[in-house]
Amino acid sequence: MSRVCQITGKKVMVGNNVSHSKRRTKRKFYPNLFKKKFYLVEEDRWIVLKVSAAGIRIINKKGLASALKEAKIQGHIDKY
Repeated sequence: MSRVCQITGKKVMVGNNVSHSKRRTKRKFYPNLFKKKFYLVEEDRWIVLKVSAAGIRIINKKGLASALKEAKIQGHIDKY
């Protein structure tokens, strides 16, 4: 599974390391991802999602079912 949040769609970004002499080399910025279990009350089961810290905050704010529905509409998750 790739390093992509299943709720927000955040993924790896590419940038530069800049040394003291201003020499630039490529580097990657990784999202703050966690593999976390959530209890889906509507279906009476546990699901495992790979979510970012921002994704966890969205789930806490909107609720799991609502966040999953929005992620499916936006194309970040196909099934859960």
